[in-house]
Amino acid sequence: MHHTPAVSPAAILGSRLLHWADEDACAAFASQLAATLTWAGAQPDAYIELHGPLGAGKTTFVRHLLRALGVQGRVKSPTYTVMENYALPRGGIAAHFDFYRFTDPREWADAGFREVFAAPGLKLAEWPEHAAAVLPVADLRLHITPEADDSRTLRLEAGTSRGLTLL
Repeated sequence: MHHTPAVSPAAILGSRLLHWADEDACAAFASQLAATLTWAGAQPDAYIELHGPLGAGKTTFVRHLLRALGVQGRVKSPTYTVMENYALPRGGIAAHFDFYRFTDPREWADAGFREVFAAPGLKLAEWPEHAAAVLPVADLRLHITPEADDSRTLRLEAGTSRGLTLL
């Protein structure tokens, strides 16, 4: 019998709970995070995971964050392409991943994702649990839970010292 070892969960160095009453609250949080990511004129350099069920608002949050960082034009979900890159106005790149359809770890190397994660820049990953075996420890994990009234509960978890700064 073949047994695949379970991936151990990353340590949580700090956490915070938030509530988004509506999409405006999501946009406001994205703006605050963008300001923290670019504090003192720095180029954003962090790996952020987005967790939540279909329709939780992961792509909506990414769209608001990229807009707050000054990205113009269409921000689309990388559901079929797995990764979309966006040039940031202050320099650097934001890479938006959607690992929902990710099934083969060889795709990681073939697509050059190892190099993307090794380079500076902002990395945003939806459905990271589908690629957990190859992903690094996230600086920040966002767990988005839709509520019955269409609001959202957000649990932020820092996995690194950079993530603690972003909290």
